[in-house]
Amino acid sequence: MADDTAPAVKPAEFPDLGAAGASTGGKPNLELVKDIQVMLTVELGRTDMLIQDILELTPGKVIELDRLAGEPLDIVVNGKLLAKGEVVVVDENFGVRLTQIIEPSAREAALGGEAAKK
Repeated sequence: MADDTAPAVKPAEFPDLGAAGASTGGKPNLELVKDIQVMLTVELGRTDMLIQDILELTPGKVIELDRLAGEPLDIVVNGKLLAKGEVVVVDENFGVRLTQIIEPSAREAALGGEAAKK
């Protein structure tokens, strides 16, 4: 027996959210994020050390890294590899010249690999 007092059911309608971040021409509106601060890190290399070895560090001690001399540096933004580069000297300061921007597909593949490790 059907209930005659039940309200009519119809599908929900939602606005198109696909265009929310796009400006004219279908390109993303980057003005929304230009003032967001991120952490940029230039990584020369890494190593694993025991706490005992860290406690024994003194001025002049050499720490061997996992990179060869002349190998490109990693430019990392918020923990994600963005580019590769090389050390340069600008006036009396160190700088980094970008030599390669990592393709988005390669960054996504690397992120997939990190997720598999966890």
